[in-house]
Amino acid sequence: MGTWDTGPFDNDTAADFCGDLDEAAADEREGMIRSALTRVIDTENYLEAPESDVAVAAAALVAAQCPQGPATDSAHEPKEPLPDLAGLRDLALQALDCVMTEPSELLEIWDGTQGSAWRAEIHQLQNGLLPQPLGEQIRLV
Repeated sequence: MGTWDTGPFDNDTAADFCGDLDEAAADEREGMIRSALTRVIDTENYLEAPESDVAVAAAALVAAQCPQGPATDSAHEPKEPLPDLAGLRDLALQALDCVMTEPSELLEIWDGTQGSAWRAEIHQLQNGLLPQPLGEQIRLV
């Protein structure tokens, strides 16, 4: 596995997933992202790193569309437009929870000192996926 940094798109597996999204028909992209998230959620045993890498990238794409979500600014993220992913917010949170819970190979890989930056990236995604408190929501008049 080629990993060059801690961001959600900073590994070969996530970059390949984003390339696949770009090559897919526009009406297939939401399903691909949903599938990446549910694959991790439905894993009953040991969660392998490649599936986790794809789920983290998928969750980052969902989070980027949320009001509090971190923007994506990677050269490896999809270039083609994505559909509205707001309906995947809960799945994205669940998938990230799975990645951050043992037994998870990605959690093991990022164990230790260098893993603190990666864990911070995941926590930023999780926070971005949380619904805004009522007092901070925009009022429609």
